[in-house]
Amino acid sequence: MSQAIIQTAKTVRQLVIKQIEAIPEELFDSQPEGFSNTVRWNVGHIISSFEFFLTIGGITFTSQLPENYRALFSTGTRPSDWSEAGPSKEELLSHMSGQLAIINEITPDVLNQTLQTPVELGFLRFDTVGEIFNFAFIHEAMHLTTISCLVKVSNK
Repeated sequence: MSQAIIQTAKTVRQLVIKQIEAIPEELFDSQPEGFSNTVRWNVGHIISSFEFFLTIGGITFTSQLPENYRALFSTGTRPSDWSEAGPSKEELLSHMSGQLAIINEITPDVLNQTLQTPVELGFLRFDTVGEIFNFAFIHEAMHLTTISCLVKVSNK
């Protein structure tokens, strides 16, 4: 089962990369009424959240993200509060591809490990590395849906 989770993660990330590549960068900063963030923020949030989930899951990897990503893309942040420009579409896609390489290095044995202490995020509880890893891609798909909605509304 863990190998299937890894394959699903690769597939989700490849789909996200293809979708992001197809979005013109001029739409990355559009924030239509009713949306609390932008395409750029959602992509950056996917990237920074992925590393957060790996870290709390105890998966060892070398982060390639700039220090400012946490301040830009953590839950509760928004571009209207930024004091600096967000990263370019090219930079974001580069980080997404780099993270795909991390996914390729994860083995089923790692995902089958039980956490020493369960991780609780709100009402959610994770007991294994695989549960956190799987949730990371559910989270990613949720943000891809938001990105798709942003693009549709911005193109009207």
